[in-house]
Amino acid sequence: MEETAALATVVNVEGSGYRRPGAKMVVADDGELQGSVTAGCLEGSVTDLAQDVIADGKTRTETYDLTDDDTDAWGLGLGCNGVIDVLIEPIDESFSPVVEGLNSRRSQTVLTAIESSNPAVRVGDRTVVADETFMTAGRSGLPDSAVTNALERTKPLPDDGAVCVIVEMDDGEVRVFVDRIDPSPELLLFGDQEDINPVASLARQAGFRVRVATARGARAEPDRFPAADEVISTHPTELSDLVTVPEQTYAVLMSHNLIDDQLALDALLDTDIPYVGLMGPRKRFQELREGVGIKGRDADRIATPVGLDLGGDEPTAIGFSIVSELLAVHNNRSGGQLSDREGPIHTRLDSEQAS
Repeated sequence: MEETAALATVVNVEGSGYRRPGAKMVVADDGELQGSVTAGCLEGSVTDLAQDVIADGKTRTETYDLTDDDTDAWGLGLGCNGVIDVLIEPIDESFSPVVEGLNSRRSQTVLTAIESSNPAVRVGDRTVVADETFMTAGRSGLPDSAVTNALERTKPLPDDGAVCVIVEMDDGEVRVFVDRIDPSPELLLFGDQEDINPVASLARQAGFRVRVATARGARAEPDRFPAADEVISTHPTELSDLVTVPEQTYAVLMSHNLIDDQLALDALLDTDIPYVGLMGPRKRFQELREGVGIKGRDADRIATPVGLDLGGDEPTAIGFSIVSELLAVHNNRSGGQLSDREGPIHTRLDSEQAS
């Protein structure tokens, strides 16, 4: 069957790169793109190669040397100054376990052969691991011994971390791309005012799955919050029922109603959700604190006034402030200026140490 799309994945970066290993872009047969592998400098070339992969169904890896100053080379005028390996493969049945896992909001590790001198292992062979279960579909999977070897040598792989390792086997070696894939973090917004919209829109663009919960009696039509993946009407005491995967869920309370926010906060603190942002001044929070009885770890999970100190009081500026803090918390960062950060901007995994 002719393939209709290809997946391009950054599998290795030496030096600097706009995106790190694990960055992905889907290329449809009509050239439509979803995602990105760079800031845009390589997307044209990768799209052309993806069309070839769609046509012939053959997986390939392309290396782009952006450090070359030759006027005819990729490095001309580009700021990445790194060497980037991009795996391009047809989207077929072998991705079924990955899609099923994401739909179930289950974390998984995907291991793909990107080079092989072993006749029993082909480039593109893939095994998906979730809850210690090895799953394959479509293409052949990697030998169990290779999967176990690669997993052991890449522990602990951080959330959304990715790295290449060389696995030595009796009949040759296999270069395996080990890619930890987690579901999109979920943002639960409680409120029904218009200031929800810039937060929802920016959060979705930043990669969050956005759910808006309005208090019962408030309007909950999806067209009021077009950026939301889901709009629900509920009582604030029942917000905890919406938290199905607490470690992947963040909440921001924006109802502008003291009683509703107090009930919502009390309900959410009964879950293991790591972050609850609360709109409003500190004085208002003190009133809430007295009503909810916040102490210990609960206090550490609450951010109020919600957001980073970016200045500005327009709804969009407030949205940027809130979503910036969400990203910082999700990525375990402080939210300070990059110019003050020592070392690389992106967290790096050492492929050579892993191998």
